[in-house]
Amino acid sequence: MSPELKILQMHILVLLLTLFSCTYNSHGKYILEGSAVYDPNNYMILTNTTKHSYGQAFNNVSTSYKNQSFSINFLFGIVSEHKQQASHGMAFVFSHTRSLPGASSDQYLGIFNERNNGNASNNVIAIELDIHKDEEFGDIDDNHVGIDINGLTSVLSAPAGYYDDKDGNFRNLSLISGKVMRLSIVYSHIDKQLNVSLCPAEFIVPPNKPLLSLNRDLSHYFSKETYLGFTASTGSIRALHYMLIMQPFNGLTYPPMEFGVVPTLPPYPRKASDRTRTILAVCLTLAVFAAFITSGIGSAFYLRHQKVKEVLEEWEIQYGPHRFAYKELYNATKGFKEKQLLGRGGFGQVYKGTLPGSNAEIAVKRTSHDSRQGMSEFLAEITTIGRLRHKNLVKLLGYCRHKDNLYLVYDFMPNGSLEKYLNRSNTNENQERLTWEQRFKIIKDVATALLHLHQEWVQVIIHRDIKPANVLIDQDMNARLGDFGLAKLHDQGFDPQTSRVAGTFGYIAPEFLRTGRATTSTDVYAFGMVMLEVVCGRRLIERRAAENEEVLVDWILELWEKGRIFDAAEESIRQDQNRGDIELVLRLGVLCSHQSESIRPDMSAVMRILNGVVQLPENLLDVVRDEILKGRSEKSLELLFDVNSSFATLAFTSSFISHGR
Repeated sequence: MSPELKILQMHILVLLLTLFSCTYNSHGKYILEGSAVYDPNNYMILTNTTKHSYGQAFNNVSTSYKNQSFSINFLFGIVSEHKQQASHGMAFVFSHTRSLPGASSDQYLGIFNERNNGNASNNVIAIELDIHKDEEFGDIDDNHVGIDINGLTSVLSAPAGYYDDKDGNFRNLSLISGKVMRLSIVYSHIDKQLNVSLCPAEFIVPPNKPLLSLNRDLSHYFSKETYLGFTASTGSIRALHYMLIMQPFNGLTYPPMEFGVVPTLPPYPRKASDRTRTILAVCLTLAVFAAFITSGIGSAFYLRHQKVKEVLEEWEIQYGPHRFAYKELYNATKGFKEKQLLGRGGFGQVYKGTLPGSNAEIAVKRTSHDSRQGMSEFLAEITTIGRLRHKNLVKLLGYCRHKDNLYLVYDFMPNGSLEKYLNRSNTNENQERLTWEQRFKIIKDVATALLHLHQEWVQVIIHRDIKPANVLIDQDMNARLGDFGLAKLHDQGFDPQTSRVAGTFGYIAPEFLRTGRATTSTDVYAFGMVMLEVVCGRRLIERRAAENEEVLVDWILELWEKGRIFDAAEESIRQDQNRGDIELVLRLGVLCSHQSESIRPDMSAVMRILNGVVQLPENLLDVVRDEILKGRSEKSLELLFDVNSSFATLAFTSSFISHGR
């Protein structure tokens, strides 16, 4: 074939593919949602230069993939604001609906949200191209391809790359390189096998060995009407997600895709003002540096600010993707105006805000280096809750530092703290009273969170400030534990070290005051106090109450001895059908808040009791009374149970003995 004919064929192919990219396939056009748009080249851009946004593009015509084999190939590219990191990624989606309403940005990739993620009713299959490591979904790294079914915890994933046909070696690819790449998805209905391959766009056909190979029957995930689509989202770092062309085929095939000349995606757009500021900043920096050298004042300036700089340097590198710009938080909170203020305390102030572009509501805690909850507490909160993902823990979205102020950004909890439901002042008499069902669920939610912190995470986390003010209620009346500014970590199997006494008066265990050694048992003590407050609807100490009712724990114990412990519950929840659970929680609260550390159960035992798996021993009151009267914290635990106790009760005993590991 002559060179002229080859050139003619190449131009014809490019023309056909350009025309093809206008509709993306022969079945119809795409419906764009969110930030998705077409650019002048008729490429689809799913995201723009807005942070915390998402875009969706779904074909307006459905296709039936039920009980069929098929292949889908498309070309894409991701151009990040920064060359070394980005957030969050894009995905190819099979859905039984033509859009995904209620989807969220950031780690949810514009597919799911916090409520529906993982629901079997979603009927969604996605191939994610993820450029951010999210611990809550078990991501393997910040540059991977995954197969997701009904949720963002991938059923199968692998680092982005391909297996070279020449030598079989694995070649890494960077999803944020800004280069055009090809993704091939092939499903064999006969073999019940889904293969996913990633390779550079220059490859006419994908590699022989797929990157991912999932053996699973996908037929029941497809309905008669299946819509193909693309989604993408950004977080605190912006990126442009391009979708250039897609080719769906019925049957098993790896069709050739050749541009002739692979297009080059434009770099991330920079404003002219940014370049001007950069030049001015460089010139100013050089001038200031020269002035410091000649005047000798550079050393003093450096020493004054070096302390904060060195403290922040390590964690800023590790948690960089979650850092907010001060301007974002300033705009979100309308300049930290008084009407946005949610509350204030020794730690500083908390403001309500709305992130521009995503309309996500946030709570911003502002404190200073010199406040009671200063730099060390700020770092403690980031290095603990910043890595935790649990349904009963308040999610830390990010942080910021600006001048002398430090900022922590959380999910906004519209129903405020548990404290406002329990302590109704004269100005808050109209506050809605919690039902017993709501109170019991809140107690279980907090217990679940503490169990995760104490025994289920990779390290033991001691919260050290369990109290109603730090239990927040979301829109569905679920309880979430927050404020980890006083938290301490230690490895599983090792004892915590002595530290300064911290916490809130009334919730600090007596042995913590004596020894300065916080343990999981000191958290259990505070949780016991919270349980009693939730049931009784009052503070631990009420100066206006009758003399024998001032101290809540003493009053409950007195009623227990008289056989009237049910009378301690708030009057509004005292119904006969609630009696058993209410009395159980009151007895368990007294046990958890016992002065003797050895008597308190650990959180796994608490959960078994609350769930009805284990029963409290009948002679519990005698043991509790004896410990108080005799002051013997070393009392043998065998007194709690007789020799012929049931297996369930023995399991409870075992949890006591294993406490304090």
